[in-house]
Amino acid sequence: MPRSLDDTRRHVQVLPERIGAVAGSEFPGHYPGEDHSWNLQKFKENLITSVQRLTPSTVEFDLVGVDASIANAMRRVMIAEVPTIAIEEIYVWNNTSIMQDEVLCHRVGLVPLKIDPRSLKYRPSPHSAPHETDTVVFDLSVRCDRRPGVDKAEKDPKKLYFDSNVYTGMMKWSPSGDQSRKYKGKEPKPVDRDILLCKLRPGQQIDLHCFARKGVGMDHAKFSPVATASYRLLPHIILREPIPIEHQEKFQKCFPPGVIEIEDEQVVVKNPRKDTVSREVLRHPEFADKVSLNRIRDHFIFNVESTGQYNPEELVPEAIKILLSKITAVEEGLDKLFASEGQAA
Repeated sequence: MPRSLDDTRRHVQVLPERIGAVAGSEFPGHYPGEDHSWNLQKFKENLITSVQRLTPSTVEFDLVGVDASIANAMRRVMIAEVPTIAIEEIYVWNNTSIMQDEVLCHRVGLVPLKIDPRSLKYRPSPHSAPHETDTVVFDLSVRCDRRPGVDKAEKDPKKLYFDSNVYTGMMKWSPSGDQSRKYKGKEPKPVDRDILLCKLRPGQQIDLHCFARKGVGMDHAKFSPVATASYRLLPHIILREPIPIEHQEKFQKCFPPGVIEIEDEQVVVKNPRKDTVSREVLRHPEFADKVSLNRIRDHFIFNVESTGQYNPEELVPEAIKILLSKITAVEEGLDKLFASEGQAA
């Protein structure tokens, strides 16, 4: 049975000049006669996950009943430890554009690639030779030439020249070994074909040979699978007294649209999720004792935006797998430690 939002022990108080009740109080020994030691069954009863919005690139979901340390661990793992594929090495055979080699390579390296990271292994070492199981190769070869027969008064580069703009869609996958069969129907490619990499003019040319490998965001941001991964606590607005009719419209305007509604000459809290907790209402003395602003301590509203390598609904399960593997590694380490201490004794 989920706990009530009106349970004051769950509230983080939003006061005019500060935040109150920041730390939780439900720990063993704090409340006489109450046992707040961690209990798996109780944890399962209070744990709630609910997807609120899902699009091809973003997911918004609620995670209820966990400590902030768990929620933040999930966020950090999604940003820095869920692996993706990105271009790691580039051979510049030719570059006569105005963009320097290192700048161009940096731009190409940041391009998100539509490759399932689970299909590749990590590179054994920084000095190991490329292999079909750990490397995907792309070629980018573009030359700009003038279009024949174009009116001399024409100013549009797209009408004047062939390939005046170099886009990510011009990157061509070069399969090696068994990759043609392995990626049949899901050929590696950039997530977005229309990212502008460089501009060329007649006679200028770019010829790059690119090696994409598996990595994680803690090594470089280009490997991060999320554009944003954030959470906020659920706002909770308590009306302590009725709002007088003459002040109702002003009270409503103190909140973002959709949070407060006026129904039958009564102010009601319609959708607190839309509140940004700006504390604007606390600036007005006529509302000082009539409203209480809070956030729910263990109700996290996550918003995750994928960069395209994963579907957004896949990111959280992948992060949980990594967290579980970390827990397993700690358990195994402790077992070895205690076993060695037992042998020494």
